Amino acid sequence: MTPITSNSTVILIAGHWLGAWAWDDVLEHLHAADIRAISMTLPGLDGDDRGRAARTLDDQTAAILDVLARVVVAPDQPATIVAHSGANAPVSLILDRHPELVHRVVWVDSGPTAPGSAFAPDLPDEVEELPLPSFDVLAQQASLEGLSAEVLDRFRARAVPEPGPVLRQAVELTNEARRTVRTTLVCCSIPSAQVLELARGGHPLFAEVANLAHLDVSDLPTGHWPMWSRPRDLAEIIRSAASRTD
Repeated sequence: MTPITSNSTVILIAGHWLGAWAWDDVLEHLHAADIRAISMTLPGLDGDDRGRAARTLDDQTAAILDVLARVVVAPDQPATIVAHSGANAPVSLILDRHPELVHRVVWVDSGPTAPGSAFAPDLPDEVEELPLPSFDVLAQQASLEGLSAEVLDRFRARAVPEPGPVLRQAVELTNEARRTVRTTLVCCSIPSAQVLELARGGHPLFAEVANLAHLDVSDLPTGHWPMWSRPRDLAEIIRSAASRTD
């Protein structure tokens, strides 16, 4: 068994349309608690990258590995990876390929993907990217609870369209060890009791949760973007997860 150390390095990865900037408020609280934490922008979500629309899940997975190497993560000093929303696909691939590098994974209003699944498998090949939709449309898909007009304006101004290849690519998972990585579910827009019930019932979005060997849950009632609506509380959950030794 991989030795587990306290206060592991925290890697924060935001979901669709978002970059490292999305975690600024959470990072402030983590650093104040003396937690070594960094956020990253996945390939395809850097607005200055001219080739970003062609980036794939494999590119994103490789970038996470590069970050882990840069912060000197190793089997005897694994990291805590925090994955929000659509970051679950590349992070699921990291857990499949390198579970020994992960102390704990914290899913923020998200969860592990099922083998062979894709976010938007029917997205036509000619669609190069998916822009942030109107907030009226987005609110039908994910809760905007707790987000002020100022926050929504910043979201709109800084959002980067999601690359089509990332949305269409199926997540190929073969390593059962991914299910043994210690896991924390942070349940925001859906209460944990409902998430666990859906998992036990085999709901495709949550079925993998039922297969996890080491799971704890934290309810953080708010919308789908708790890094903006409840950053202090989210940081405390992350701090606790990173320092756990069980």
